[in-house]
Amino acid sequence: MQYSLLVISQEAADAQIDEETMEWGRAAFDAYAKSLDAAGVLLTADILQPVAASTTVSVRDGATQIQDGPFADTKERLNGTFVIEVPDLDAAIAWAEKCPGAQYGAIEIRPSAIIFHDGAWHSLV
Repeated sequence: MQYSLLVISQEAADAQIDEETMEWGRAAFDAYAKSLDAAGVLLTADILQPVAASTTVSVRDGATQIQDGPFADTKERLNGTFVIEVPDLDAAIAWAEKCPGAQYGAIEIRPSAIIFHDGAWHSLV
């Protein structure tokens, strides 16, 4: 089963993270990604740019609307994702609790329902 581990927390600038803590975070996420990869469960990993770099697109009544920044104004943001393939939710939880982001934010675990692979959509449920 595929799961997305969504890393949700304040951005470093909002949380006033110092450089020493940033160095710890970079090393911790590097070790975490390498452990997922070594276990053969990592499909992809992305650390996202700050939410200020985002653009939100919506279409209403045929008109495209473009907004700088995020759709929702919240203190906690989606800061990265890890897509893993593990046997079940218990295994996903075991990996999520090892994620460094769980120590200062939250990791939302979301099972994949449908994936696009090899030129076609495939249902996973």
